[in-house]
Amino acid sequence: MQELVDRARALTPSLQARADQLDTVRRLPPDLVDELRSAGFFRMFVPRSHGGHEIDLRTGMAVLETLATADPAVGWTVMIGSETPQLMAFLGRETFDKMYAAGPDVIVAGGFNAQGTAVAAGDGFQVDGRWAFGSGSTHADWIFGNCVVLGADGGPQPGPVPGTPLMRSVLVPASQARVVDTWQVLGLRGTGSHDVEIRGVRVPGEHTFDLFAGTPSVPGPGFTSPLTHFILHLGAVAVGIAQGALDATVELATSGKQRLYARARLADSQLFQANLGRADLGLRAARALLESTADEVWALCSGDPARLAAIGPRVSATLTWVTDAALSVVDTCYRSGGGQVARNSSPVQRRFRDMHTFSQHAAAAEGWLSGHGAALVGTPGGLSY
Repeated sequence: MQELVDRARALTPSLQARADQLDTVRRLPPDLVDELRSAGFFRMFVPRSHGGHEIDLRTGMAVLETLATADPAVGWTVMIGSETPQLMAFLGRETFDKMYAAGPDVIVAGGFNAQGTAVAAGDGFQVDGRWAFGSGSTHADWIFGNCVVLGADGGPQPGPVPGTPLMRSVLVPASQARVVDTWQVLGLRGTGSHDVEIRGVRVPGEHTFDLFAGTPSVPGPGFTSPLTHFILHLGAVAVGIAQGALDATVELATSGKQRLYARARLADSQLFQANLGRADLGLRAARALLESTADEVWALCSGDPARLAAIGPRVSATLTWVTDAALSVVDTCYRSGGGQVARNSSPVQRRFRDMHTFSQHAAAAEGWLSGHGAALVGTPGGLSY
């Protein structure tokens, strides 16, 4: 649905104008959330049967890249909110339908890491926990958290994989959770990625799911292997951040910028031109790899989902490689821009901060490269630091 990409592009000037505000308030203001809802971004992956657009993977990535190019915090936060239906697809189908009974613009935020505990209580669980990095938690309708399931003895119940605990994700209305103001960070400040806390809440079983081994209850390629889609969404945001830095650097150079002690304008410097050319081609290569991987994933989701597991290590490693490439582009732009880009008001400096913050995400860790390498040589492997 190209219309959604066009809407994202049309919002670029107004999003760029709000960059300082987002850094200051450390969240998306309510009026901006309303604007993004109205544009249809939070419903772009929702099934058409439930009032959404149900767009394909590549189109969704184009929307996220465009928004992240305009403002990284917006791209990131829309990414999190738009993934709501894919997350909720791990619930039973009847529960999923209830979640969307009032409309398609439902937003979930929370934590993937198992930082809570769940104790069986009747047909549900008694939940306690606090989860870090709850992006979009200040405007979410529902909060989720992944939990370790405890047995009657108070210890973790064994999971399906030897040596790992049984885990269960829980979903509660935002009114039953507390947002703890902790988001004081280098970059991506406007994402509102505070801690979220759920204390002493009894969660019905129908509002729980298996995040990593669950089977989606909603049909269609967009709901096959949601976590794989999430990895590629992250890559699209990384590419968007780097594209924004590149665009801002080109604008700086063509405005007549001349660095102190330099003999020529920045745009006329052969060293700058070479660095800029290398950065542009590196970003194009990263985007091309991301898009070809997305096409492969979508084809398998549509026709041969059993083969997704085989390419899983490569998909995860792709995000790490794309993140490294985007980071290199942003660093080149920052080094090339001179003292002016060190100012907080510089869009290059902001993307430098945002991209370096992005690179700390666990999904982009170098260990995923070793998992791919291990798969290539046919040996057991995984995260290795």
